[in-house]
Amino acid sequence: MAFWLAKTEPDECSIDDFARAPQTPIRWDGVRNFQARNFLRQMSVGDLVFIYHSSCREIGIAGIARISTAAYPDPSQFDPDSPYHDSRSTSDNPRWLAVDMVHHQRFGQVLPLTRIKSLPGLEGLALIQRGSRLSVMPVTAEHWEILLQAAGA
Repeated sequence: MAFWLAKTEPDECSIDDFARAPQTPIRWDGVRNFQARNFLRQMSVGDLVFIYHSSCREIGIAGIARISTAAYPDPSQFDPDSPYHDSRSTSDNPRWLAVDMVHHQRFGQVLPLTRIKSLPGLEGLALIQRGSRLSVMPVTAEHWEILLQAAGA
């Protein structure tokens, strides 16, 4: 099993959306960065993903989702009405991927970014690296455990 972190704006998709229908898969789509897309390609069913809320009042890790499908072509890239449409992408040669996730755990409170940055042992965690803006990133098992403990999970 691998561990990941996925950033989202909670008004678009939050841990609460996952918790409201815990067995219903939610498509994680709209990723338009090649490195983040390659991380989606590496995800396997059963992998765990920290859901990180950004661009909101409480920025930080809000809970955990579980990968429920392997990567597949992101349907939004083919939809001309979608903000994620990509006219260079074709069904024969899709450029972008999506995965489905289901609820795993909602934290009692968000683990704030300010606290994450202060935790010892997180050197190398992409989330806190200067200039890192990826929406999907791997998390080592060691970093995962540190963050879980800090979240009280």
